[in-house]
Amino acid sequence: MSTFKAPKGTYDLIPPQSAQYLAVREAIAAPLRNAGYGYIETPGFENVELFARGVGESTDIVTKEMYAFETKGGDRLALRPEGTASVLRAALEASLHKAGNLPVKLWYSGSYYRYERPQKGRYRHFSQVGAEAIGAEDPALDAELIILADQAYRSLGLREFRILLNSLGDAECRPVYRAALQDFLRGLDLDEDTLRRAEINPLRVLDDKRESVQKQLTGAPLLRDYLCDACKAYHEEVRELITAAGVAFEDDPKLVRGLDYYTRTTFEFVHDGLGSQSAVGGGGRYDGLSEMIGGPALPSVGWALGVDRTVLALEAEGVELDLPSATSVFAVPLGEEARRVLFAKVTELRKVGVAADFSYGGKGLKAAMKAANRSGARYALVLGERDLAEGLVQVKDMESGEQTAVGLNEVVAELESRL
Repeated sequence: MSTFKAPKGTYDLIPPQSAQYLAVREAIAAPLRNAGYGYIETPGFENVELFARGVGESTDIVTKEMYAFETKGGDRLALRPEGTASVLRAALEASLHKAGNLPVKLWYSGSYYRYERPQKGRYRHFSQVGAEAIGAEDPALDAELIILADQAYRSLGLREFRILLNSLGDAECRPVYRAALQDFLRGLDLDEDTLRRAEINPLRVLDDKRESVQKQLTGAPLLRDYLCDACKAYHEEVRELITAAGVAFEDDPKLVRGLDYYTRTTFEFVHDGLGSQSAVGGGGRYDGLSEMIGGPALPSVGWALGVDRTVLALEAEGVELDLPSATSVFAVPLGEEARRVLFAKVTELRKVGVAADFSYGGKGLKAAMKAANRSGARYALVLGERDLAEGLVQVKDMESGEQTAVGLNEVVAELESRL
């Protein structure tokens, strides 16, 4: 046994389960690629200030959950707790917004880190696939991203998720609501930390998951009652476009999400089969984030979907993904000459796109056939001295048990046609 274990709150992805995670990532990314989103990859750590400014000084992510450290050179860095701020920083640094083709549409996949209390569905290291559309203020763009996420989940076979939708207003109408909410919160029996948060960003209190806080929020003013005409019209168009696309959603006037940069459209994907950690993904519009991190005005919208929680949602619904076998052909050589010949055939099979593996380590026939069974291969190639002398190889169908002799020179083409 190794004396080392994965750090608390993390996990290792190992075969065969890891194939499911790869399939989920691919399913989420596929609709994005079809809609013109290009892949972007950013470093696993960034300047602390990027997240302090972008995510928000008062958020739990920045104040309690961020892994921050100082380098030997004195730089203050943080492991990325989310993807949007990093992607926008990279787009600005590369001047993608100056290429003249807005919005800049990007998708990404990677690991993120938050120091949280570990539980099922909540990890200190987790995986997300995200999408950002940078530089355009258009309800159709908000609707597009929600529809693409819905499409991704349905392509995986998920049916029991819900889409929650709200509007957080803009710089014109939110300050009025903010003041009304603060007045309401000051009259509640809240602890000092929560009251301090209410003075910095009162919307964050609405997102407090503690039952003692939620009970007191009954009767709190709702943002939808304070939206300006422009925000109302914008939100209504988003709703109409999603509805016309056949995507069901629920209006949730209390939905605020946990990051400070959201404006107008905000949404969350939830799955009731996951218990307390029901959110599998979410996002929204963040029209002021670019200015917050030192860039020009670039209205933008995006989302991130959790790969880990999507896998849990599939398990909750009993959905089994149709995953391709890791190995289609397993080669079993008997003798040194057969070993050299079959290894060459395995290489040829791989070159033409057939997933092939080999019995390594000089196993006997019985042990090698057990390995072939465990590999999940559809066919086994067995080559002994007599077959070798006759220029043949035995092809065994691992499902039916049927075995046929095929010429060594023809076996690659034969297997390619069968598979």
